[in-house]
Amino acid sequence: MKKIEAIIKPFKLDDVKDALNEIGIQGMTVTEVKGFGRQKGHTEFYRGAEYVVEFLPKTKIEVVVSDEQAEKVVETIINTARTGNIGDGKIFVYDIKDVIRIRTGERGKEGI
Repeated sequence: MKKIEAIIKPFKLDDVKDALNEIGIQGMTVTEVKGFGRQKGHTEFYRGAEYVVEFLPKTKIEVVVSDEQAEKVVETIINTARTGNIGDGKIFVYDIKDVIRIRTGERGKEGI
């Protein structure tokens, strides 16, 4: 099993969620996060004053899938979240040792 974490631009969340739903991904965890990478934030003007925004708003999506689904999920996120501009985000893929559904005690793929 794999855990896929994707950090994306917030306005892409609905598109990514819909695309993942179309390929059969039924559950995900979504968190509003802030951060920066190579773009190092940006400068904005508010009421005539200039200020630096170092941490940019992003959205983190987490899904756990079978090994067979992992590459399709990664490809779907890339194709849906990509704008071609700096700050499109990152995807991290982790190995998952076990998953347990609390309600039923199911483990492994059945627990997803």
